[in-house]
Amino acid sequence: MIRRSTMKEIATDYIRNYRTPAARELAYFKLPRMDEKAISRAALCLLPSGKRHSHQRRIPKSVLAETERRLVENAAALRRSTSFDELHTLVADLVGPIPGIGELTVYDISQRIGSRFDLEPERIYLHSGTRVGARALGFDGRRSSIEVVELPRELTKRLSPRELEDLLCIYKDALAERRLIRRP
Repeated sequence: MIRRSTMKEIATDYIRNYRTPAARELAYFKLPRMDEKAISRAALCLLPSGKRHSHQRRIPKSVLAETERRLVENAAALRRSTSFDELHTLVADLVGPIPGIGELTVYDISQRIGSRFDLEPERIYLHSGTRVGARALGFDGRRSSIEVVELPRELTKRLSPRELEDLLCIYKDALAERRLIRRP
């Protein structure tokens, strides 16, 4: 883990160590011939290895099975989403009420399904670890999202909103340790 670094160094480290594996992981959801299969993979939080993503490793299989059922049944509505925000809202409405499904899982599933339908976030959604990273940058952790233009230019000129979300989570400790408050 990178420590005591500038924003530019953190962005560079993310690009070097995380960009390609993250893109490869999302590409997995584009592979199936049927949308329902991709939605099923996303709902069950499966990685290309066939294992469950570490973010969702503690969620009971029965909870993920219900998540899968609801999302696959609503494949047509998911397919009609015209933006990531619309998709995220729909996923939250469909599976957010399931006990054991939190905001991180809603975001992760939305991101995976969004990859299938070429829908990318346009802002940074806050949940769990990203909230810690956002607080380290001086943001109110009660917010649900951050606009890209609110983040330091050293980060936004090289990273997409999806990558910025990932960076806030991965580097939350390094950001908090530095108390890097650099808002425009």
